[in-house]
Amino acid sequence: MGRPLAYKIIEKHLVSGEMKPGSEISIRIDYTLTQDSTGTMAYLQFEAMGIPRVKTKKSLAYIDHNILQSGPENADDHKYIATVAKKHGIYFSRPGNGICHQVNLERFGVPGATLLGSDSHTPTGGGIGMIAIGAGGLDVAVAMGGGEYYLSMPKIVNLELKGKLKNGVSAKDVILEVLRIMSVKGGVGRIIEYTGEGVAALSVPERATITNMGTELGATTSIFPSDEVTRQFLAAQGREQDYIPLSADPDAEYDEHIVVDLSALEPMAACPHMPDRVKTLPEIGQIKVDQVCIGSCTNSSYLDMMRTAAILKGKTVHEDVSLVIAPGSKQVLEMLAENGALADMIAAGARILECGCGPCIGMGQSPKTDGVSLRTSNRNFYARSGTASAGVYLVSPETAAASAIAGHLCGVGDVIDDLSVLDIEVPEIFNVNDNMIVEPAPENNDVEIVRGPNIKEFPINTRLPETVSGNVLLKMEDNITTDHIMPSNAKLLPYRSNVPYLSDYCLTPVDPEFPARAKAQNGGILVAGQNYGQGSSREHAALVPLYLGIKAVVAKSFARIHASNLINSGILPLTFKNEADYEKLSQGNALVIENARAKVEGKLPFTIKNQDSGEEIEVELGVSERLRKILLAGGLLNYTREN
Repeated sequence: MGRPLAYKIIEKHLVSGEMKPGSEISIRIDYTLTQDSTGTMAYLQFEAMGIPRVKTKKSLAYIDHNILQSGPENADDHKYIATVAKKHGIYFSRPGNGICHQVNLERFGVPGATLLGSDSHTPTGGGIGMIAIGAGGLDVAVAMGGGEYYLSMPKIVNLELKGKLKNGVSAKDVILEVLRIMSVKGGVGRIIEYTGEGVAALSVPERATITNMGTELGATTSIFPSDEVTRQFLAAQGREQDYIPLSADPDAEYDEHIVVDLSALEPMAACPHMPDRVKTLPEIGQIKVDQVCIGSCTNSSYLDMMRTAAILKGKTVHEDVSLVIAPGSKQVLEMLAENGALADMIAAGARILECGCGPCIGMGQSPKTDGVSLRTSNRNFYARSGTASAGVYLVSPETAAASAIAGHLCGVGDVIDDLSVLDIEVPEIFNVNDNMIVEPAPENNDVEIVRGPNIKEFPINTRLPETVSGNVLLKMEDNITTDHIMPSNAKLLPYRSNVPYLSDYCLTPVDPEFPARAKAQNGGILVAGQNYGQGSSREHAALVPLYLGIKAVVAKSFARIHASNLINSGILPLTFKNEADYEKLSQGNALVIENARAKVEGKLPFTIKNQDSGEEIEVELGVSERLRKILLAGGLLNYTREN
């Protein structure tokens, strides 16, 4: 029986477990990455382990999220990350060098390797043939220390691409179509593996756009083969020595099979407020646009920027539209400046932003009240832009640029006659200048780690008690995101290393009174619907509830990374055995789990008693024996210390 590519790479890195879907496995991690929004906490956790030097092939720390410095907090965190990286053997990408996923693809991605990152869009690396997985910071800290990464063996979905994209249709439209087919929870427990004749017609940056937004499917990761297109990209980056050909066996067998005909696709957009609310442009209509943001880790490559510049050249941005553009890396920005494309953007009226995440994470450029914003980023969750009343649509750079000129949502053909200007190829040689990557100090160095006053200790749970009890502090609907649980905007991002400060904002997009209620009642239990915790990998969405005394979350289902982060924090992630029991719980109900340790050990049926009604509700703890031990210990850090 032939094997998929993802299976081959996982098998090569397998440390323990059986590669059977749903079974727990552990794999060896070759590379790690962090960014500054999650990195400070990850390095505090790494320090707590007492390991002097990272043990991966290479670990990288990027500064790309918190680069809006309106106070000392972000700069203080940057200095901490720079010094802790230098001391412990981690390469440091300075502010301005670019977005972690874009730079990693350009300079460090290696086909056939494993990459673990403290950012949910780490699967971008799948565009170059890596098994690249997003995880919580503590999981990344363990991997940096030489520990394996544990996960449930995913099913592998063959997403076969046929045909070739038409001019004006882009890789962004491909992944929007996949989201339309599969939904934001359709990839849970799955790896999406792209095959078929259509693959060869997609460049590495285009493949990376698709694997990047595979995260919005809930997928563990996505991957493309490493082929001649990959070799040419690596050669252009001066890294042809990193190339190896990799593909699935011709007779590979998959768990599921989906076909997408590239030639049949039209420009599309994801409507507010979810990435799978996908419609074609004619279905949406010519809505008036107030703002256009082009960039983010999804669509900030050289190709994206050159196509944007080609559409803008000789045109003027509509007077009612604010257009901002953020190239993804210093390499991209430098090349745009050299070839004149940057001048074309500026002449058209675009505002050029720093090479960073910016608007995607609400770090500046919030739309006006009730504004319509077109963005090339990967998420349009409610209030993520910083303006709760705004409507954010996810589109391709081509659609974004055309709409900026027209003043309303439209395709490229509505503003330019000659679509051949979009026929831009990957350069034969990229500008390579890694002078913004700082190498670590030698071993046994005396580098002083600098900690600013905003860096506070992170909460650590205690061993699981015999009885777990508390009131239902909040009952939530389906698809609650980590943006709901721990908002991430320009005002709060500087406090990612200050959990006590963040606690006053936990779950406030759902209920502004939640933090005060949680503190007044010394914590309690949360109830939620389907896909709880989808979105970002930020473990603050578990650490802050831990600080507030949350003992358990009872949901219809969980997003993968968030469930892992809850377990790492020692918070019980419980699912209703019968989803109808969700209706039996209300905010304020007093719940108790008696014999909690025996239930976590699997020795007793897992039930929760609603003391108000007297009813026992059956729940499930769908975890491995190892994860049960982590929960009993009160979290991964306690478990690691004990073992």
